[in-house]
Amino acid sequence: MTRPHPPTGPGADHPSPADGPANPPADATGAPSGAAGEAADRDAYRLLADDVRGEPAASRGRRGEVEGYFGRPGRALTGHPFAFGFTAALGVLSAWLLVQALAASASVLILIVVSLFLAIGLNPAVTRLEERGLSRQWAITAVFAAVIVFFVGFGVAVVPPLATQTGDFVTQLPAYIGELQNHPQVRALDQQYQLLDRLQQYLLSGDLGRQVFGGLLGAAGVVVSAVFSALTVLILTLYLLASLRSITSLGYRLVPASRRERVRLLGDEVIKRIGGYVAGNLLISLIAGVTTFVFLSIARVPYALALSLIVAITDLIPLVGATIGAAIGTLVGLFVSLPTGIACLIFFIVYQQIENYLIAPRIMMSSVDVPAAVTIIAALIGGALLGVVGALLAIPIAAAIQLVLYEVTLPRQDRH
Repeated sequence: MTRPHPPTGPGADHPSPADGPANPPADATGAPSGAAGEAADRDAYRLLADDVRGEPAASRGRRGEVEGYFGRPGRALTGHPFAFGFTAALGVLSAWLLVQALAASASVLILIVVSLFLAIGLNPAVTRLEERGLSRQWAITAVFAAVIVFFVGFGVAVVPPLATQTGDFVTQLPAYIGELQNHPQVRALDQQYQLLDRLQQYLLSGDLGRQVFGGLLGAAGVVVSAVFSALTVLILTLYLLASLRSITSLGYRLVPASRRERVRLLGDEVIKRIGGYVAGNLLISLIAGVTTFVFLSIARVPYALALSLIVAITDLIPLVGATIGAAIGTLVGLFVSLPTGIACLIFFIVYQQIENYLIAPRIMMSSVDVPAAVTIIAALIGGALLGVVGALLAIPIAAAIQLVLYEVTLPRQDRH
């Protein structure tokens, strides 16, 4: 667009018909050219200069009322190197601040993700109770009460035996030291390196007390943090489970209406598979705990209930969980006697084979149909990224990705 300029020459205020037609010809850029362009400029300036108050156009131009009076504006700074560099620097700074914010809130985000995962996993149980006639509020209350009862039962079964065994170990510690002194090899090492004298000096010095006190404080801090995290997860799970339908509905409404129905079907299927995975994993752990309790009770291993609960909880961890529970149970069996420890080892080896090749495939095949290689790779990657939490979340995430690949990506690729 041609900006108006002050006219020059006689008769500028009253242009004659010889100045050009009403619609002057334009050049390649769309602006009037030649004498016609000058006439159009004079007409535009006359219109801008006219003012009912009789005020000169120059004074109005200084106030910004007459656009373009002081000349044609320059080109925009969109492609200017300074503008590009400034915009790029702002983008990099914003990305860096976002990364720092995510890193600072990583622990909170992990708790939220775990809570959402548990809420989705408990939702099938709530849905089944709703199908039996209960309202959603009472169904959520019943399911959550069962979860709390399980954790309370686990604490009651594990904490007293742990405290008792710790007290017995402290009481028997002098006897253990006396047995070590009577051992011929230990006596020979003590005569050569004065181990007992050094141990006595270390016990009498204040270093041991400071280290023990610091260790107790550190252990207390870890316990308090774990309890706080567990309570946070339970509360968040309750709220997310209660508002899961509204959350999913809001998420689907963010999708354009033309694709909303397909996204809703895929999203419901993903939620169903995650819930099926959690339910199937809980069922497998329950079978492992009950079977372990029956065997340990027959073998007369002490604290069979506590050990079976530990086996059931560790069995939830993919790949290494069952091995950890088996190692704990076998170690306690070795404390009883060598034949009992060997029997526990044989039992856990046989049971793990039955679980891996008979129980788990039949339960998981109906809920999460993920190949074994993908399961192992997903669990390894998830464990490397987020530890135990990542290993737990990896398999249902792999199932969701597999669903999207089979239903969206591969059919689209086949059409091209």
